[in-house]
Amino acid sequence: MASIGLGSTERIVMTEKEKYLQIRKEAMWTGITLVVLILFWLVAGFGLSDVDIKIFGLPIWAVGGTVGVWIFAMILVKLLTAFVFKDFDLDATGEEDKS
Repeated sequence: MASIGLGSTERIVMTEKEKYLQIRKEAMWTGITLVVLILFWLVAGFGLSDVDIKIFGLPIWAVGGTVGVWIFAMILVKLLTAFVFKDFDLDATGEEDKS
């Protein structure tokens, strides 16, 4: 892998195999993030239904199941973009893999 400087960001030049593996990694972690988000929604919404706490006059399960999920989704996306996703050009070809 080589890097091409583009101002403040750098794009990575990858072989076709490296691109394929990176795309699979990104898709897998996006799917895992979706499952985690659904589980959080279930816990924040249905799991808090017995709790008698109100926020701005709304039950905590309503706030947790809507705004809480939205905020949690933004945190998960930030983690994905920081640790999993890589900026690479799908059209640019790097050194072709001989195997």
